[in-house]
Amino acid sequence: MRFLIIPRPSPSDAEAGTCDFRDEEFDAATFEAQMRFNEAMTKAGVLIASEGLDPTAKPVAVGVRRGQRAPLDGPFAETKELVAGFYVIEVASRDEAIAWALRCPIARGHEVLEIRQLTAIESLPRDLQDRIAAVAPTWGASVAARR
Repeated sequence: MRFLIIPRPSPSDAEAGTCDFRDEEFDAATFEAQMRFNEAMTKAGVLIASEGLDPTAKPVAVGVRRGQRAPLDGPFAETKELVAGFYVIEVASRDEAIAWALRCPIARGHEVLEIRQLTAIESLPRDLQDRIAAVAPTWGASVAARR
């Protein structure tokens, strides 16, 4: 089972754009703890990907208006929607994903780690699996090969 673990900054840190390794309040000890956590997940063979995201001071989104897509400049009002980074892990169960999240070092301003299971192609109804094979065979094969 694959899970996405999403650290979310607190609204005050997100609004201030302070979730940044380049600022004067950078916490080297927490950063090193996070790197040790990445190392532990890598050695355990559960980490597929892990990245941080740049601060939210200059965000952009793509919105839809009257059927047309257009870039929207931030900042955006809904700070609860912000994401500080992500981990993609592959583990045997939801409980194991939770156990890894409980070990994650707490960075300044990160109040929540959201855990979401990724949809596996094989868990989709057969007709959707067939549609994927017909419409996106290369992508479908690449997703299946990750397992």
